[in-house]
Amino acid sequence: MSSSASGKLAHANISNGWFRESGAMWPGQSMNIEVSQILHVEKSKYQDVLVFESKTYGNVLVLDGVIQVTERDEFSYQEMITHPALFSHPNPERVLVIGGGDGGVLREAIKHPQVKEAVLCDIDEAVIRVSKKYLPSLAVSYADPKVAVHIGDGFEFLQNKKNYFDVIITDSSDPVGPAESLYQSRYYELMRDALRDGGIVSTQGECQWLHLPLIKEVLTFARKLFPVAEYAYTTIPTYPSGQIGFILCSKDKTTNFKVPLRRMSPEQELKLFKYYNADIHRAAFVLPNFTRLAIGDIDQSAGAPAAATTAATTTNTGATAAKPDESS
Repeated sequence: MSSSASGKLAHANISNGWFRESGAMWPGQSMNIEVSQILHVEKSKYQDVLVFESKTYGNVLVLDGVIQVTERDEFSYQEMITHPALFSHPNPERVLVIGGGDGGVLREAIKHPQVKEAVLCDIDEAVIRVSKKYLPSLAVSYADPKVAVHIGDGFEFLQNKKNYFDVIITDSSDPVGPAESLYQSRYYELMRDALRDGGIVSTQGECQWLHLPLIKEVLTFARKLFPVAEYAYTTIPTYPSGQIGFILCSKDKTTNFKVPLRRMSPEQELKLFKYYNADIHRAAFVLPNFTRLAIGDIDQSAGAPAAATTAATTTNTGATAAKPDESS
């Protein structure tokens, strides 16, 4: 642990009572958060790990200088990387989470009664350990008997899994350091092969305000590997530019991510979710024109969406297909 001359914990990203984020993928901008106290500083085998108590965002987990989780707004990300995928699958019994050592995605996945097995694979045991101590509202998921934990590289883990999972969620950090391999075509091939028929993938998909070339690159190879691949996003104040996206892929060509296949009653949604509901699910896939143009979802020569007819058809038929999930 790093400490100051007074013996108190110290960290290079914290000065004069303020944390300043240092992310290489968003040059020229930085998130600052006022600090109450530093709780944990560690150099793990893979990355720099920092946890501090903030004045306004609760406890904050930082890896390699980049904010991963704050207690105040984490639910937006955890719910939206999880539920659009699971509610698009008819019966998600087996779920794999790659990364996500804080436990938040697991917490959301096991809210679905269909889930019988939830496996987490994270390369860094330090993230799991500090989350259990300092982020208990996320790490509560580890106590569930359906949850199993594997410490190791997600890329290597998938090489030994074939035709097993119904949904794979990759809750990774940015494509630098230990997460770099999770943004490559080969990784998406491994996820596809580890899924059963009709299986679905949801991955951290970066920010449309900052990373459009990367988003387009990933969508391009994902659409060669899966018959369906879409981009969605959510709002979250402590992530760069206040947004983060997700790439969702399905092995089933009839999947329409833009309309929930299953849904809970409004009462259940209010009880279980702080951010997600069926309307938010639909809205997450409504993209601004600059994004649609950049990722190729608009046919510029025709001046209209490339799949306008298909979209209209699926909207009309999908609205009646989504019904309350009485088993939830």
